[in-house]
Amino acid sequence: QVQLVESGGGLVQPGGSLRISCAVSGMSFSQYTMPWYRQTPGKEREYVASITRRDVINYADFVKGPFTISRDNAKSTGYLEMNSWEVEDTAVYYCNVYFNWGQGTQVTVSS
Repeated sequence: QVQLVESGGGLVQPGGSLRISCAVSGMSFSQYTMPWYRQTPGKEREYVASITRRDVINYADFVKGPFTISRDNAKSTGYLEMNSWEVEDTAVYYCNVYFNWGQGTQVTVSS
């Protein structure tokens, strides 16, 4: 059974650093692209970034600042890190691998 589990969310101050993770089981993680999405209440889920199995990275146009996506195939885990969170980045962040979604992790940016 495929399972994606996000973790690492929480409260972060504007300008602060936080890394969220997505642990994947039940499938060959290294063979798939991993995108991240985010969603705020009343809005559609939006694409944030993705990393292919060959480590080709793409970011959404709105991504600015030190936003980093990475993956560790040995751990079947993907990561999304930002070193300068802004209030408007507050959202539930989701990972996705081959049509499978995690439950999401809430990131709240507030002072």
